[in-house]
Amino acid sequence: MIPFFRKIRKTLADDNKPIKYLRYAIGEIILVVIGILIALQINNWNENRKNKVFEKEILTQIQENLKNDKLALEEIVTNFSKAVKSSEKILNSQVSQKTQDSINIWLGAIIQFDRFQPLTNAYEVLKSNGLDKISNKKLRFLLGRYYDDEASHMIKSTNDIEIAFNDHWIPILFEEMVEFEFKKSVELKDYSILLKPSKAQNILKLNRDNLASGINRIKRGLATIQEIQNLIVKEIK
Repeated sequence: MIPFFRKIRKTLADDNKPIKYLRYAIGEIILVVIGILIALQINNWNENRKNKVFEKEILTQIQENLKNDKLALEEIVTNFSKAVKSSEKILNSQVSQKTQDSINIWLGAIIQFDRFQPLTNAYEVLKSNGLDKISNKKLRFLLGRYYDDEASHMIKSTNDIEIAFNDHWIPILFEEMVEFEFKKSVELKDYSILLKPSKAQNILKLNRDNLASGINRIKRGLATIQEIQNLIVKEIK
């Protein structure tokens, strides 16, 4: 290798062309650098294009998941609201044959539960690839808030009502139930246990308050879903 460079040096010295060679070498270096920069630019462009395609696809999937979550949550809010109103009606009622027929329906709205499990498959795929794949910072923040925070609170709210059903209402039903049709009607032997100070009335009041709290939590989650959906529509246009 050394003899090779010595030969080049001698040739340049003999021909008196060092300046021409230097210019040629600098030109070659510049061309190599330009080539590298172009290759890097093309690679970055390809990566950005792939990221954009992935972002659009994953946001479309998340949008569909949120659509299903929203429908489920809206139904739960409707059921919870009916239960709260029915609880108030019972607590403000007087025992009579007429009110007994109504109480059957009201209890049907109260002594029941719903389950909620958010669809997270698209969000999990996004997390495994990196949340930074979502270019909109606000959208990234809202997705994290919904899936990693608010969704768990809403699950807990629905679970609390199911726990109350199993731990509090079922023992009452075993003792007092005549007929039971889930989410439709409940007939008791003695309605007065709900209309006067008693364990049953306390359960009714606590259940009402848990339902009201659950409604507030779910409405906050629904507001976040709506905000996310609006941003996604803008991003995937």
